[in-house]
Amino acid sequence: MNFDFKEQTVIVTGGTRGIGRGVAEAFLAAGAQVIATYRSDTSAAQAFQKANENYQDRLHLRQFDVSKHDDVVAFFKDVEENFKQFEILVNNSGIRRDSVVGMMSVEDWDAVIHTNLTGTYHMSKLAVQHLMRHRYGRIVNITSPIGRYGFAGQANYAASKAGQEAFARSLSKEVASRKITVNCVSPGFIDTDFIADLPEDQKKKYLGQVPVKRFGTVAEVARAVLFLADRDSAYINGTVLEITGGL
Repeated sequence: MNFDFKEQTVIVTGGTRGIGRGVAEAFLAAGAQVIATYRSDTSAAQAFQKANENYQDRLHLRQFDVSKHDDVVAFFKDVEENFKQFEILVNNSGIRRDSVVGMMSVEDWDAVIHTNLTGTYHMSKLAVQHLMRHRYGRIVNITSPIGRYGFAGQANYAASKAGQEAFARSLSKEVASRKITVNCVSPGFIDTDFIADLPEDQKKKYLGQVPVKRFGTVAEVARAVLFLADRDSAYINGTVLEITGGL
């Protein structure tokens, strides 16, 4: 399926590495203008920009923290002043701080919830204010099946991802009349740095859980995001599209 996002502007949070980078690159290849955000990994952002220098006229990087409301307000002010209009927001920023609940620090709980869930709220709130004025938009949250299944040692992450999906369902009902859809893409075990850094026995354990007997690719996740962000996907709203190989 070929997508055409020419003359559309896309915001991808956490868009310079991993799944976010793949999503940003897919939108660039489909003709969009992309604003990719990141918080702290400057070297990854520079590598991403260099790898996509052919799109330098349509690729823009912005550094800020989605968990901080004032940072998000400043970002959207910049967008309004320099880009005038955008059509699509992909909420991809996320972190993990794994620990069993009995040993989990308050700081690790707060960091994950504030970035993954509160960050989605901050970005979506300001985005919706803009999109409603233009009576069109697409919001896609990158969630996780962990929000449904739960993994030991990841209660904070699971709670944040389940919260993102519930948030999307509620928001989708609030903005649908303005031709704005809100959906989620939920990737399972995807072949990124996270998988590459795991011990071999852990990789085999995860692989054994996947019915199609392989890890997913970033490109497969990106295609799902573009599908939901497409203008022709106007009747898909408030749903979760799982890219899990049948978990």
